[in-house]
Amino acid sequence: MRHSSSSLLTFAFLAAASSAAQQIGSNATPSDNGTYKISVTSQLVVETVVAKDKQGKFIPNLSVKDFTLTEDGVPQKIRFVEHETLPTESDALPPLQDADEHITLYKRLTRTSIASEESDRDTGKSKYQGRRLIVLYFDMTTMRPEDQQRAITAAETFLRKQMTSADMISIMRYQGGSVDVLQDFSADRTRLLSILQTMLVGEGQGLQDSLDDASSADTGAAFGQDDSEFNVFNNDRQLSALQTAAQMLAGMNEKKSLIYFASGLRLHGIDNQAQLHATVDAAIRAGVTFWPVDARGLVANAPLGDATQGSAGGSSMYTGGAAQAVSDNFAQSQDTLYSLAADTGGKALLDNNDLTRGITQAQNAVTDYYILGYYTTNNAPNGRFRKIKLTLNSDAEAKLDYRQGYYAKRDFTHFNEADKERQLEDALMMGDPMTELTVSLEVNYFQLNRAEYYVPLVVKIPGRELALAKKVGAEHTLIDFVCEIKDDVGGSTVSNIRDSVNIKLSDATAAQLAHQPIEYDAGVTLLPGHYTIKFLARDNETGRIGTFQTSFYIPNLNKETTRVPISSVVLASQRIDSRDALYNAAHGKQAAKDDSANPLVQDGRKLIPSVTRVFHADRELYVFLQAYAGSTMPAAAATGSATAGPPPAASPLVAYVSLYREGKLAFTATPVSVTPLPNSRLGVTPISFHLGLGTLEQGNYEAQVTVLDGTQHRVAFWRGPLEIIP
Repeated sequence: MRHSSSSLLTFAFLAAASSAAQQIGSNATPSDNGTYKISVTSQLVVETVVAKDKQGKFIPNLSVKDFTLTEDGVPQKIRFVEHETLPTESDALPPLQDADEHITLYKRLTRTSIASEESDRDTGKSKYQGRRLIVLYFDMTTMRPEDQQRAITAAETFLRKQMTSADMISIMRYQGGSVDVLQDFSADRTRLLSILQTMLVGEGQGLQDSLDDASSADTGAAFGQDDSEFNVFNNDRQLSALQTAAQMLAGMNEKKSLIYFASGLRLHGIDNQAQLHATVDAAIRAGVTFWPVDARGLVANAPLGDATQGSAGGSSMYTGGAAQAVSDNFAQSQDTLYSLAADTGGKALLDNNDLTRGITQAQNAVTDYYILGYYTTNNAPNGRFRKIKLTLNSDAEAKLDYRQGYYAKRDFTHFNEADKERQLEDALMMGDPMTELTVSLEVNYFQLNRAEYYVPLVVKIPGRELALAKKVGAEHTLIDFVCEIKDDVGGSTVSNIRDSVNIKLSDATAAQLAHQPIEYDAGVTLLPGHYTIKFLARDNETGRIGTFQTSFYIPNLNKETTRVPISSVVLASQRIDSRDALYNAAHGKQAAKDDSANPLVQDGRKLIPSVTRVFHADRELYVFLQAYAGSTMPAAAATGSATAGPPPAASPLVAYVSLYREGKLAFTATPVSVTPLPNSRLGVTPISFHLGLGTLEQGNYEAQVTVLDGTQHRVAFWRGPLEIIP
């Protein structure tokens, strides 16, 4: 008998009450007709196991009595063990040739889910039993047209010449909006080839930058810019799409191999590292192994770039720095692909022109294995990791390849206030990040004195994800925030934040939330060093939680001698009254006190960092930073002590902003000359620009800020990406 892979089974029993005075449990409530409902919850855990002896040969004919299993050290009763037979030498299907085979074009039906596993009524066996399940997943947003064509051709070659009678193939596509199931698992090669031939080369390219409606006006209110700015988090969206694909496949007990065609996947500094962990955890829970294939094939990079871009400038082209940067960027684009494979049990195919090799590697890796299932004795929905240990009773030296543990299901709804607080703290401690809400965060730093730095934090959440509460009739939604900052060296917590924001959901506010994000800011004081920040936001109406996790570095500007010491560079398009700007971790007088140390607040108006660096062409671009002319002075001179005399007058600094598009200079702002603030021991020199963007074409740009100190012959550069939209 085939067992369902559903992880949650609920049984309800109804019993008639014999009299009105019958004793009932404290958690039971009698219904109007005098009946009672008792719910019993069980969680089925399914493992796939490969058992091999010392010689590396598969061990056949194992049953329930041959295995011993514990979960967190507690013995569990194994309910079933089934053998999936997938011989290494499966019968190859007759090859199809392009010249003599006409492929009928079937209508492509785009779906958003995989059909559930069903059993045959006569035999009781699943239609997937004894079959090898392979998913061909095309990430169209990362691949150039030539890479898309190469990936599709490789898939067609595999189907024509290398597919076996044991294989069932599914085809998925991600082109920026959703994961589309173009074909459910099928052994019909003609249908599969038809789906591939209907895929258009070039579709999906660039769509990740135009998903949301950017036509709504940006009012500049507390909700910030419209949601189109979240589209710059392309890697987060691609990893989230992979997570969705893995969750679709969780309904099958068999092993699943997902072939991920992409042209690299690089995590930038503004990407959310929590999403990478969540994607890997979802794949492990679903029994999915990732087999990434770099569709670029074998790439030979010219040391100083090819003819598609301008030559590098500066001294780096003579020192080898430019050539090293080209090599590093390419390697980093493959690092995430390698991590996805290594963490889920697959293997990445990199730097190889035979893309079909990546598919056959996945094909050959899945042979004979056992499907094992048990009902866990721990039904607490706490979301914590549970360690599984599996041994073979008859052979202690046998090698067992299986999932070493899983994250339990979690339920953050239907709790009282104390439970919710505890569960939110548990979510902060979990190794399995929750990414049900989209959260973006920007970390900056500004020097306060020779030891401390003020670190403003700005968080944005798409309003449309919070507006769901209005649909269920809620009059308000409570957003919980919790943050923890740890020192990377000692691992100790150096700062934390706990706050809540109550948002009234009138019809007008709900309509605004549908197009604009919620913004929240806070500030902490830190010493120079390397840190890791983990920030959680929870919608208390729906119970959904989002996580943002990243690492950041605060340099010791006192030791900067060769360049002009500068702070972070803030890009923004809003400067509004600080009382109306954002939801703040401090309130009332305390908020005003905290804002007094915030360099982003000037004359009662607060500069709102863009976070995602997407700007409307009809609005101004604000650029703000600080230079510190006194950071490298001797301590006595910097403090202005009586023995050292007053600090020497600092010379003016010259600064300007440049915008580059596709390696070419597109805009340069008029240089400004700035002097340090009077009585500033650090020689704090605020530098700001207001730039009009109306004359620039929409698209991606690279912004560069240059600060020159002519007296001491020093210079500082900062570069960062931005995007201009209509």
